[in-house]
Amino acid sequence: MMKYFFAFCFALTINNGFAQPAVAVTIDATNAQTTISRHIYGHFAEHLGRCVYDGFWVADTLNVPKKDRIRLDIVEALKKIQVPNLRWPGGCFADEYHWRDGIGQRKQRPQMVNTNWGGVSEDNSFGTHEFLELCKLINCEPYIAGNVGSGTVEEMAKWVEYLNSDAKSTMTVLRGENGQQQPWRVKYWGVGNESWGCGGNMTPDYYADLYKRYATYARDYPGSQLYRIASGANSSDYNWTEVLMKKAARHMWGLTLHHYTVPTGNWGKKGSATAFSEAEYFNTMKNCLYMEELVSRHSTIMDQYDPSRRVALVVDEWGVWTDVEPGTNPGFLYQQNSLRDALIAGTTLNIFNNHSERVRMANLAQTINVLQSLILTKGNQLLLTPTYHVFELYKVHQDAKKLPVNFSSPDYLVEGKKLPAVNISASKDSTGNTHITLVNIDATKTITLRINLPATTWTTVQGRILTAPALTDVNTFENPGKVIIQKFSAAKKEGNELVVVLPAKSVVALQVR
Repeated sequence: MMKYFFAFCFALTINNGFAQPAVAVTIDATNAQTTISRHIYGHFAEHLGRCVYDGFWVADTLNVPKKDRIRLDIVEALKKIQVPNLRWPGGCFADEYHWRDGIGQRKQRPQMVNTNWGGVSEDNSFGTHEFLELCKLINCEPYIAGNVGSGTVEEMAKWVEYLNSDAKSTMTVLRGENGQQQPWRVKYWGVGNESWGCGGNMTPDYYADLYKRYATYARDYPGSQLYRIASGANSSDYNWTEVLMKKAARHMWGLTLHHYTVPTGNWGKKGSATAFSEAEYFNTMKNCLYMEELVSRHSTIMDQYDPSRRVALVVDEWGVWTDVEPGTNPGFLYQQNSLRDALIAGTTLNIFNNHSERVRMANLAQTINVLQSLILTKGNQLLLTPTYHVFELYKVHQDAKKLPVNFSSPDYLVEGKKLPAVNISASKDSTGNTHITLVNIDATKTITLRINLPATTWTTVQGRILTAPALTDVNTFENPGKVIIQKFSAAKKEGNELVVVLPAKSVVALQVR
């Protein structure tokens, strides 16, 4: 966990005509004990809008590189950022999804109505085999969310058997008839989703008992140990975490947490993705930074029942949720992605990195064309969002050792209110290089940092930056390169310190060697 202390250097920098004290930062390489799990950098592909259909899975007639109907330019983009896991089929959709409808000959698969998202009909042409082939192409771990809300214990048990057993049975013979002789050995398994809401509107006590029942029959098969993940709290529902940890902790590998950054804080009118004032931006970042409190308080509750921190906190839905783009289907949750969203992504990932002793998996919502997407598509066109570029900058932290960061952030002030302007996380990789990711959320002020790296011998620093002239800047199909990663040269060695001049509204990644 990041610790703050009040220490300022006397070096000055000039911001809008005012002298600003440089901020003293210490990054402690002597205490590199916790691994930042690569699974913190996971993603989410729900049957929602154009994420799966017309996203990952496209028409035969679309003129793009494909394997079967999997869009390969998307696959290549996700491989570049080393996506570690992909969560599917939901979300709310998971608790109305019956897996046997999505196997076998596609022309014979039953159609269904997606009652959660837009009331559209789906032909089930993208199912278990297609999803696992997608994960194989991306080279990521599948994370499957099972149906507790409308499904049965037997249904979930047989899905696990179909996926993971190598013994002869009706399920494994059926798997072979459908083209997969060997088990996939799927490790990560969610037992329901948002069981407090769209997954069944359950009480925590009822769900805890139900979870244990479903988890019992989701079997471990030889060579296929299951990592069972319980449906956890909605944002600040600390009682849900308390009950689940008290009643079911020993039966789970992980417990989820869902929290979305809603710019206005009002689910009825969430705010625009592209048109907002600085005051609205400030409020959005306040709601984003709330993740620090949520992770801290849920972790504290988990510590009471699991002091060894065996159970992972899995933040498998997070991101900014705005009003949909004008003229689009409100049930498809299609929104643009601005520099503001990149600052949200960088800030949130820094929080997860700094809590990596408990947070060991997370999933941004969602991968393509839905909410805080990495990728937007239109026909055969594809663009990478500012959020995608943050994941490109931060991939260096995957499976690296967390380095504790100590500093006191200056304030970002708007209309008499204040937030910490700077957030940082750091790690040391297997080759001994130190990686530092920094976010300055202040919309107007450059901030100078003087970073002390005790017990680190280094001679050079290299940097990259993501920023843009305006917080509202976006990449479009007409101009896909407006918000992209650039070389950053405002970091230098000065004696034994690393001096960084951190521009306003920027995400910066440094490599110290």
